[in-house]
Amino acid sequence: MKLKKISKKQSLVILFIALIILACYIYVIKSTNILLSGQALVYNAHAETIGSMRLRIPKIDVNARVESMGLTSLGAMDAPKGPSNVGLYNLGPRPGEVGNSVMDGHFGWKNKIPAVFDNLNKLVKGDKIYVDNGKGSTRVFVVRQLRVYKVDQDASEVFISSDGKTHLNLITCSGLWDSRVKNRPNRLVVFADME
Repeated sequence: MKLKKISKKQSLVILFIALIILACYIYVIKSTNILLSGQALVYNAHAETIGSMRLRIPKIDVNARVESMGLTSLGAMDAPKGPSNVGLYNLGPRPGEVGNSVMDGHFGWKNKIPAVFDNLNKLVKGDKIYVDNGKGSTRVFVVRQLRVYKVDQDASEVFISSDGKTHLNLITCSGLWDSRVKNRPNRLVVFADME
């Protein structure tokens, strides 16, 4: 069997089509949000304002406004800009939806200003956490456990759940401040389940 020679014009057309396919592939890859363990997220971003949502933890005197948080340029969950609010991870479920809803807040703010999660480590199994959705409904969560992660440790289980249940996980920094890297070495996570 003899193969037909491809003309220069046909070669350029094939090359052009291949470049278009490659450009489309790169666009799709860059548009897909990938988190931690490489699993693609399937939740829609919650672009609307959530300023009327509040997190309440009576045991540690928390009554905080909730901000929408995405990812930093390094792929980590962003944190609220100030010490008083908490951030809701906007690429995951909202509190009350199936899966792991994740909120973060600061511990140990500069100049000894109190931060929202300064006493998060005082929660114990059975303590209650309340999320007011700002529309007259409150979700109640019960603390299941507290766990400390190293800052570079795999924390996929904080964000991804496959048990079909509704969870709320709270994250804050812990450990001594490292002025060289301007960060704390650990993350305290409170795992809670909807009542």
